Amino acid sequence: MKKELLDVIFKSEKRKEILILLQDGSKEMEDILQSLNSSRQALLPQIRILEEHYLVSQEKDTYELTTIGKLIIDEMVPFVNTVDALDVDIDYWGTRRLDFIPPHLIKRISELGKCEVVNPPLNEAYELNKQVVEDCYKSKSVFIISTFFHPMYPTLFSKLIENNVNVYAIFSQDVVNLIRSNYYADYLELRAQNLVHLFMYTKKMNLQAVVCNDHCLLMRLLKSNDGVDNKHVVCFNPCALEWGKEVFDCYMKNSTPITEL
Repeated sequence: MKKELLDVIFKSEKRKEILILLQDGSKEMEDILQSLNSSRQALLPQIRILEEHYLVSQEKDTYELTTIGKLIIDEMVPFVNTVDALDVDIDYWGTRRLDFIPPHLIKRISELGKCEVVNPPLNEAYELNKQVVEDCYKSKSVFIISTFFHPMYPTLFSKLIENNVNVYAIFSQDVVNLIRSNYYADYLELRAQNLVHLFMYTKKMNLQAVVCNDHCLLMRLLKSNDGVDNKHVVCFNPCALEWGKEVFDCYMKNSTPITEL
């Protein structure tokens, strides 16, 4: 009696790994063994099950996905990647507001990959993430969305300018009002720089901050009850950087350039 396909695919990590590996094309057995760091004796029974369920076919010592296998794996990989991304810390993702993410990008949240959830120690609770800041200094461009104003922003922006980094920042109305009241001199100095481009988003943004540079993506998310804390997520997957830039572009479309305060 044959197993159900869901059991075939998901009840064995080895079978799942074989299917994902073969998505890129046919592989010889030796290549499969090396990629999965497994022995022939351990892998052959799993391959036989995949063959019996018409997911994998064999010619001599080479294996490839069948038409049915390709159909299933093309649907399965985004699902598995989404689970892997969220499973890094489901307690974090499950208690955060994600409705700031445009619908077409929430469907592609798997592109974040396995991100790192950072919970700063108390003595660093009010500091910017040092690694992300250093990565910003080494980037050609930095994209920022922020609904709060960190006291280190003026220093950060000045050092980015010194490093010839293009800065694109979208601020909420409240942040713009704060800059007008308390940081007007800093604003005038930044406005004189061709590298800095400031924008205002007047609608509600259900996030604390999103920062994307050439090396990583940082997201500081609101709790589900709109509460705030210092936990944040940092992603290094190249696809995550493009994903973060697309989030910025979506907000940019509905933002207004700040030419004067």
